[in-house]
Amino acid sequence: MYIDKSADTGPKRAWGYRQVVVFMLWLLYVINYFDRLSVLTFLPVIRQDLHLTHQQVGVAASIFFAAYALAQISAGLLADRFGPRKIMAIAITTFTLVTFVTGLVRNFSQLVIIRLGLGLAEGHHFAPACRAIADWVPKNEKGRAMGFMSSSWQFAPIVVSPLVTYLAVALGGWRPVFCLLAIPGVIGMFLLFYFVTNKPEEMLKRGRLAQDEYDYIKAGVVSEQATGTKATMKWVMKDPSLWLWAMQQFFILAVSWGILSWLSSFLYEQHGLNLKKMGLLYAMPYVLAFCSTNLGGLLMDKVFHRTRPVALISFLSSIPIFMYIGHVPKGSTGTLIAMLLLTGFFWNLVWGVVNAYPQIRYPKEVVGKVVGLTICIGMLGSLISPMIAGYLVRTTATGVSYDRVFLLFATFSAMGAIVTCFIKEGTYTGKQAVGKAAVATPTPAH
Repeated sequence: MYIDKSADTGPKRAWGYRQVVVFMLWLLYVINYFDRLSVLTFLPVIRQDLHLTHQQVGVAASIFFAAYALAQISAGLLADRFGPRKIMAIAITTFTLVTFVTGLVRNFSQLVIIRLGLGLAEGHHFAPACRAIADWVPKNEKGRAMGFMSSSWQFAPIVVSPLVTYLAVALGGWRPVFCLLAIPGVIGMFLLFYFVTNKPEEMLKRGRLAQDEYDYIKAGVVSEQATGTKATMKWVMKDPSLWLWAMQQFFILAVSWGILSWLSSFLYEQHGLNLKKMGLLYAMPYVLAFCSTNLGGLLMDKVFHRTRPVALISFLSSIPIFMYIGHVPKGSTGTLIAMLLLTGFFWNLVWGVVNAYPQIRYPKEVVGKVVGLTICIGMLGSLISPMIAGYLVRTTATGVSYDRVFLLFATFSAMGAIVTCFIKEGTYTGKQAVGKAAVATPTPAH
């Protein structure tokens, strides 16, 4: 959890209600990941149970991202128009119901339909959450806020994979687990309606938000009033860096979801781990990922005041790790764990800064639509990566090998680094960036 301790730039209290809102958004997204990660964790045993090929598994994994990408456009539009809380509520209700019936699938066609439904439902969650943060968090805290928010999908595998594999062993199979996963969704709905509002004004009226914190938030958010512009998507789409940021998202999501989709199979097949050990090692990269995602946001806010340096450290450091991990010999568990930890730390430094970028560059009035559009493009990476990886898995004299799969991830990482070098930073005005740094310290209102 990030805490603002700057005595001269914010309210006197280090802890405020804006942190409560960010924490609740984080927790709701952890619940979101309970559903999708459970399917990915069980993919090797689902493949065996439904008698699927590696190629069919790749298609089933990728079809989720096709639906997820399509959902982004409507998610951003609806969040900006009707408010993020209502759209998140619909999303949580829907993906909870879809998850409940996932344990009933009996063939490839049913699995594809379930994955489509889950993608459409969960695709309406992230853009509204970003819009809520745009309204609640001032500019000089965006890196930490989005770093913490992004750590939700790093924290989730630490809990989800060991938990669901343990439950599967205890309950005698993977199917009953999905019935139990409806419980977190119900809890999430209560948390959303009790703790989160669309805008700070609503909590100010309820008496939960102090006036000094409200003034601080309003003084620091990037808005049409602050930039002196009327923000429209036509205006935003003239910014070349918008499209470069979308490409950056493409490569980040291609690697991230490629790993999430195939890591369990890599551990289960190439290294011969049983279900319980696979679940534990599947969570291993995310032990350090949770810390590094928050660290990336902190480095952006407090050290570099830009997104580019942190992103380049993440991309460039990950390339040699990906190139080696697919060649770790079977039985070298210590080396394997070390490489998984390094993967988690260096790859996930990028998440906080890449998700903070639209928050510091564009007015809050269009953040939902901007995030929806760019993630729609970026999710194409998630669509093609698991599918391509399915065709790169090969059978050798010693067993199944995923070395070419990780070489694909190294290539995507290198391309992400190249794109990052050309992305402009600062607040977009249609002509030039405002200020020398991407993160400015707001002056509190009095």
